[in-house]
Amino acid sequence: MTKAHGNGTKVSPWYAVLLVLTGATATAATDATATADTTAGYAIPAGSLSSALLRYSEQSGRKVVFSTDLVRGLDSRGLQGQFDSQQALRRLLSGSGLGYRATSTGSVTLERLAVNSSEPQPAADAIALDKMTVSAEAEESDPSDPYSEDYAVRRATAATKTDTPLMETPVSIQVVPWAVINDQKTPRIKDALENVSGVRPQPSLGQGNAFIIRGFSNRSRIYRNGLGLINGFGGSPGEFDTANLESIEVLKGPAAVLFGRIEPGGLINVTTKRPLDDPYYALEQQFGSYDYYRTLWDAGGPVTQDRSLLYRFSGAYQSNNSFRDFVSLDRVIVNPSVTWRIGDRTELTLNVEGFNQDFRADFGLPAIGKRPASIPISRSLDDPNTPQGNLSHALVGTDFVHRFNDDWAVRNRFLATFSSNESTFVNPAPAFGNALNENTGIMDRNIFFQEGSTEAYTTNLDLTGKFRLWETRHEVLVGFDFTRGFSEYHTQGNWIDPNPALAIDIFNPRASYGIPRAMYKETLATAVNAPLHYSVAKTEWYGLYFQDHITLWDKLHILGGGRYDWAENGRGRGSSFNAAEKALPSTIRKDEEFSPRVGILYQPWTWLSVYGNWTNSLGANNGISAGGAPQPPEISEQFEAGIKTELFDRRLTATFAFYHLTKENVLTQDLSAPDQNARIAIGEARSRGLELDVSGRITDSLSLIGSYAYTDTRVTRDHSGLQGKRLSNVPEHAGSLWLRYDVKEIAALDGLSFGLGTYLAGQRHGDPHNSFQLPGYVRLDAFAAYRWNIGPTRLTTQVNIRNLLDKTYYESTDPDSNVAPRLGVYPGAPLTVLGSLRLEY
Repeated sequence: MTKAHGNGTKVSPWYAVLLVLTGATATAATDATATADTTAGYAIPAGSLSSALLRYSEQSGRKVVFSTDLVRGLDSRGLQGQFDSQQALRRLLSGSGLGYRATSTGSVTLERLAVNSSEPQPAADAIALDKMTVSAEAEESDPSDPYSEDYAVRRATAATKTDTPLMETPVSIQVVPWAVINDQKTPRIKDALENVSGVRPQPSLGQGNAFIIRGFSNRSRIYRNGLGLINGFGGSPGEFDTANLESIEVLKGPAAVLFGRIEPGGLINVTTKRPLDDPYYALEQQFGSYDYYRTLWDAGGPVTQDRSLLYRFSGAYQSNNSFRDFVSLDRVIVNPSVTWRIGDRTELTLNVEGFNQDFRADFGLPAIGKRPASIPISRSLDDPNTPQGNLSHALVGTDFVHRFNDDWAVRNRFLATFSSNESTFVNPAPAFGNALNENTGIMDRNIFFQEGSTEAYTTNLDLTGKFRLWETRHEVLVGFDFTRGFSEYHTQGNWIDPNPALAIDIFNPRASYGIPRAMYKETLATAVNAPLHYSVAKTEWYGLYFQDHITLWDKLHILGGGRYDWAENGRGRGSSFNAAEKALPSTIRKDEEFSPRVGILYQPWTWLSVYGNWTNSLGANNGISAGGAPQPPEISEQFEAGIKTELFDRRLTATFAFYHLTKENVLTQDLSAPDQNARIAIGEARSRGLELDVSGRITDSLSLIGSYAYTDTRVTRDHSGLQGKRLSNVPEHAGSLWLRYDVKEIAALDGLSFGLGTYLAGQRHGDPHNSFQLPGYVRLDAFAAYRWNIGPTRLTTQVNIRNLLDKTYYESTDPDSNVAPRLGVYPGAPLTVLGSLRLEY
């Protein structure tokens, strides 16, 4: 497929057309015919020509259009000093064999010189214009460009595992790019995903990456570069720091056809930073409320002159207290990666992530009656003497790709995960019962410890290809994946029987603070659930899948595919890890299932697509019954229809979707069982709703990302009294809008940006029985930044304010992981200020 651009030239989709959206005047053909322009200072470092042209456009205010193929492999010596824009462009192009021209259609383009000359001479038919406005389609920005400030993303691999544009993909997928993460200064993906419709956080002990998507929990199953991370008992990678992220993708609806075991609400895939072709270095220092300090670094570029070996090294160190008493965090993350271009069509990338976090567990606040207890949101019902917990993981991944030609390629990804997690806290006792006397405010407590570890391996092999068959174009995918995970989990202490000496008055807790260290030691020497306080869990999953994306008449797109899964899951328990492992084989459950997906999209104009899809999905349950039996697999089905559009010369993208989703064998906590991990299947639940997501740029100065979700959830079949209840922590109405304005009209203020963000959620039920509610809220955020060049570097100062109006609100409840929802309500942070200083060169 080819597309017409600016001057009518057809450009293959393998070539990106880069339009730099700054400036107002075109370069002329020669000095003699050109109109004089203003002299300006330039600070452009040596490097690739494409990067130099980007810097040139930013600093000169001129628009340039060129294909990446034209400048691929070309370098620039850079530019320092005072020049007019024509002199600057000629110097950048000197020795490249390229010239520049302005045509009667009003576009400025680069082209290869027709004469044997190293000077950037104009073409013979160049037209000198005194002044003109360049108008052309806005093209895709490079998501890996660390300087990119574009909120719009037009491609994402999570939808189809191919590079198909989102406008041609009949599913709903949203992307939060690095530009948004950087503007909002969000260290956790929880905060970044507030920009996506239908996504709600669901933390446990104040930590974790659990989310609710379209009403259903994803149970902390996050994907990284297309491969899933195993969720073990207390041992999964419980946090993702955004320091190493390029973007976050959210694929809505069941995604088992390509990814296997996944919750039906959707899939979250984080894309990590990759090695760079051009040198880039950044150092940032952040500081803010509650003794918040965070240092970030990012360095990358070629190791060899021919760019056959590239590197990237990013990371962060963070230390902070919290608005919650006794809660603190100390975290370090390092992310080295290397790409080896073995040949013109073959490359191998190795990436490593090391993460270590010391933290204080936090189970939140209790509810009284129908609302969270009326006590300060800063109040902790733990104890200042509680030992800190630790969360750590090491991830090792590879990505190998070989392109047979421009149409066919084979790709292999591999990910090894090694993680551990331990935490001690003074928790309500019984943790899943009536620990709080709501009349007196006295909460019974005891001391509890848990630790877990996970070792997991995931890999896949994909063959992709493009071909024509009569009047149809096909983009096919055939693949295989394999996942194996082994988790261990161990508890000590007592979370069932209260210790009278540890009772606390939630309205006046100070008298109960200061638990003797000896009491921790004495209590943790026992185990309430002996001899079943050791557990091992095993997961093995094989999958074969196929997909065909058929295009007819350049307007009709049909997506069809299916997957066959073989899954094994089990959990053994005993008085030791050896005893639990011996009990494991008798608990193994084996399941097989075929999951189809069909979608159709019609694109009557390039800026509008209408689509629909139907899909089934398999999700094996890791939960067990009180008797130790494995649970039957979850089965889900979704119907979805929607509209996608690109407006304002493709600078703004929007998706509007309606869906109807059902899920069978939904698990919930078995509150009648002595085992805190015992689950029961409540039957069937349904979620249906409307979603709107918008992101991109309306003008050269105004960017936005926004969302709205109407979500109607119900338990439609159940035998335990939940039928007709709404699913917990899911508001019927929720939305967000983040605006950024770049001041460009006033020369003296060039480099100034500021913005506002608003986030709202309606009333939500706090637990599966709908016994209490979290009130609705509206939160207002703001930021201001100023950027300026100092020689070859760019310096950015920024201030972010979260919860500008200092409103009290509650984000979610604990999902029955460590305490009952009525005992674990998580408040949102009050007014918080963050300042930052970022240096890039």
